[in-house]
Amino acid sequence: MATAAKTQNKEKAAQAKIYRGTGRRKSAVASVILKEGSGKRTVNGREFKDYFHSDVQDMVANLPFSVLGNGDKWDVIVNANGGGIAGQMGAVRLGIARALVEQNAEVKPALRHANLLTRDARVVERKKYGRKKARKRFQFSKR
Repeated sequence: MATAAKTQNKEKAAQAKIYRGTGRRKSAVASVILKEGSGKRTVNGREFKDYFHSDVQDMVANLPFSVLGNGDKWDVIVNANGGGIAGQMGAVRLGIARALVEQNAEVKPALRHANLLTRDARVVERKKYGRKKARKRFQFSKR
């Protein structure tokens, strides 16, 4: 009985044309689902505009669509966790770009040229012992 339900779910997913992409940035992870639709975008159940407070953050998250010019064609559902808003914004951008490549491999050179398929590997450097932070030292006292 359970296998029949799983088979039906897979068939529905195949009919609905769902494309997935995972993006990471700093300690944030975003799981992106692309569906053909009217251009509705949600992050953790909230609209993009409500979740990413500034217009710049919203624009950066939607950058793959502006490069390709097909933003109103796709519905985007994002599950983002970890990190802060800036890290999640970068993770969403990478996840959307990867999902678009999964949908159509011909857009890969355009997204690659815009540096949207490269994972930003910069993370916070760890604190070292004998120091105040990663590189900052305690105040030196001569006497």
